[in-house]
Amino acid sequence: MVPFHGGGSILPMTTPPPFQIESAPSVGLGHTLKVFVASYPRELTFAGFMIQARNRDPPYQVLGQFNPVPEGLTKVINCFGQQTTATHANTKPKQDFYLEWQAPLDFQGQIVFNATIAQTYDQFWVGIISEPVDVLINHTSVFASSTTRPPLTSTTPVYVPEMSSKPLQSDPIYEGCGSVKTCFGLPDNCVNDQSCRIITAVTVKGDRFEFEVQSGFGQPGYVAVGLSTDNKMGDDSIIECVPQGGKVNAFTSWTSGNPNYGDSREGINQNIIRLLASSHKDGVIYCKVERDPVTEVKGRTFDLIKQRYHLLLAAGAEVRENGVGYHTLGRIPSAQPINLSVVQNLAGASTLLLRLHGAFMVTAWIGTTSLGILLARYFKQTWVGSQLCGKDQWFAWHRMCMVLTWSLTMAAFVIIFVEIGGWSSARNPHAILGVITTAICFFQPIGALFRPAPNARTRPYFNWGHWFGGNLAHILAIVTIFFAVKLTKAELPEWFDWILVAYVAFHVFMHLVFSIFLWAQIAGCASDRRATQRINSFPMSDMSPGRNNMKMDRKQDAPFAKLRKALLGIYIVILVLFVVALVVIVVLAPIEDSVKSIKSKIMSN
Repeated sequence: MVPFHGGGSILPMTTPPPFQIESAPSVGLGHTLKVFVASYPRELTFAGFMIQARNRDPPYQVLGQFNPVPEGLTKVINCFGQQTTATHANTKPKQDFYLEWQAPLDFQGQIVFNATIAQTYDQFWVGIISEPVDVLINHTSVFASSTTRPPLTSTTPVYVPEMSSKPLQSDPIYEGCGSVKTCFGLPDNCVNDQSCRIITAVTVKGDRFEFEVQSGFGQPGYVAVGLSTDNKMGDDSIIECVPQGGKVNAFTSWTSGNPNYGDSREGINQNIIRLLASSHKDGVIYCKVERDPVTEVKGRTFDLIKQRYHLLLAAGAEVRENGVGYHTLGRIPSAQPINLSVVQNLAGASTLLLRLHGAFMVTAWIGTTSLGILLARYFKQTWVGSQLCGKDQWFAWHRMCMVLTWSLTMAAFVIIFVEIGGWSSARNPHAILGVITTAICFFQPIGALFRPAPNARTRPYFNWGHWFGGNLAHILAIVTIFFAVKLTKAELPEWFDWILVAYVAFHVFMHLVFSIFLWAQIAGCASDRRATQRINSFPMSDMSPGRNNMKMDRKQDAPFAKLRKALLGIYIVILVLFVVALVVIVVLAPIEDSVKSIKSKIMSN
């Protein structure tokens, strides 16, 4: 019941939902109950929804049936049974309305209504739970036939913690870290100041291994810790802590690696762990699990006494029927495999390659590509008579910028595959767009090596193709960087998008300014003294073989050369500031935690 909006890159809202699910407190077997979808304030509208009735207690099955009313507003679908789920029939704005739910004939107990409501495409709340409803024998609900909303069961929306990393003051899970138990958390080195978004602690008592795991960051649907022979996902034994029906349950599961990444409990012996303690309070999931020292999972023996393992720590919003979903709220592997019997301080695996990939791509496509395209488009008749390495200035600098772009892109492409060890498992277009961009970038200079002579009949086709390929790669690269912000591994702040938007606006504005000068020259806005002067800086001027401009002598710069040079200087300074800012954020991500750590070190010194 998590919308797959933006390819899964758009996460649920973490603020208290402005919607509630309301109904009468009880209903008879087989009777119909009206379920109200209510908004606060009342005039608030929403576009889509999905709702199910579920058993409040294990095994939490989906129960009953919905009737397709109101007409044209809702529809019912089959999900774990016939007509068990109601959803919207269209995305037109909706306000308070009711649904009809028929209780099953073979169930007696308590149910809750679980809903997802989308106010807009990128604003939706998941896990909106109603107050429990008693399903009773020979009972008729007071509100079974009335279309009037029942009294509110609660006037306060369900509290959902904001996506922030606040210190867990005096949290018991931190007690004994480094002395009697091994603790490991996200972000790296967060245990000392008790600021972990996700944390696990391993305690050894004789031949018993106790795993504690906790997360309260970003409305988690689960938190999990895994044992792995490497620091990559795949072939790992996982302990999951999942809130269900008002309490937290623990499961064991197995992860599959490349190319079919996933997590499943199917065929996994659940008796290798025992749940000792658990809680789910104020959005914080906690559980303590005891695991046998020697277990066999999927034909592999896990010996916690003799063997060394990496700890994999993860949390996410999505919980499936037979496992947990992608770690949308964070994931971190330990840097080294450890002997769990030995208490120690544990650091996360290095993210150097990941940071280099991001820094290289930002430098290449925000920096060198932007400058190289600008030089080729507007400066062909500038610095006339001055050459660099036997080539016109604009061409020499354009080629230098594009060689840097090519080199940085190829290096970043190799680095990320070395880091991940295969194709990305994230449900995000970043990877596929990055591959397309890299492919275009790879072939651009190869095509340039075979460009026809200036007077050749095929030269215009080359010019248009080279122009189109370069600009297409640049646009795709910027879009790809926008999608990178949504990647969990990148750990980039939401406001990173606004810096990218500011760069795009600045880049487009400068193109417009330079274009005005060019069109002014072409339209004859230059003075009569300059009217006869040849203008060949128009970006597509050599697209047609009829314009044999290359044969004309060029003795001086085109009009407005000094102003163009001044604007270019301003452009370069501001572009460098954008690149430096973005690279610093990428390298220090998560930057809020890095800044906090730096301040702490300064204060301690």
